[in-house]
Amino acid sequence: MAAWVEGRVIERIEWTPTLFSLRVEAELAPYKAGQFTKLALQRGEQRVQRAYSFVNPPSAPYHEFYLVEIPDGQLTPSLAALQVGDSLLVQSLAAGFLTLDELPAGRDLWLLSTGTAIGPFLAMLADGEAFELFENLVLVHGVRQGEELTYQALITSLVEQYGPRFRYVPFVSREGWPGAMAGRIPAAIGEGRLQARVGLEFSPAHSQVMICGNPAMVKETQQTLLEIGLAKNLRRAPGNISAENYW
Repeated sequence: MAAWVEGRVIERIEWTPTLFSLRVEAELAPYKAGQFTKLALQRGEQRVQRAYSFVNPPSAPYHEFYLVEIPDGQLTPSLAALQVGDSLLVQSLAAGFLTLDELPAGRDLWLLSTGTAIGPFLAMLADGEAFELFENLVLVHGVRQGEELTYQALITSLVEQYGPRFRYVPFVSREGWPGAMAGRIPAAIGEGRLQARVGLEFSPAHSQVMICGNPAMVKETQQTLLEIGLAKNLRRAPGNISAENYW
């Protein structure tokens, strides 16, 4: 059973009234970009815990988590109330297989996310290894409202650093937003709109696709990609599609 260690909040980032990030100091075992751990708060005899992905590259001197506050949630309102200097519990061993070393070789890496599930992809991109393994990288982030398109400073720095090798495509489903595509990611793939925007096709020979988001989006996106000829990536049968539900 994985051990728990005490962590301390060293920075809070407020994105919107319900979206926030916590930077935490804690002595954890080494982990890979794309993995997750658990955060917890002790309430008397009860330990309330939930899994969250690391947003930071493993080389960072802190551990960063991107959260959405659920008003009637058991844990997130309490996490949202934490201030710099407050403590929380962090599971010391990370888990998860949505990592670059689980992927077959390819030319193009598509990172398709919704909401706070962009977190593990930001860790991979900031780490830099993805740019050593793939020629083209595409980060797609679907949200409901434009204000939820967070981490823009990091994304802009990646655009500046890697130029045309890196494409960022935001989707906003509930309002018009400058530079964003309308609607939902699976439909845009099925209609070819995403591919046209990026200037790349999904191809069994060249594409690796990682999907992280709400279960409905993950299921629909996988189905759409299967219909256009891609295959799920399994250890016993390497393919193109790797996915993780994000709640």
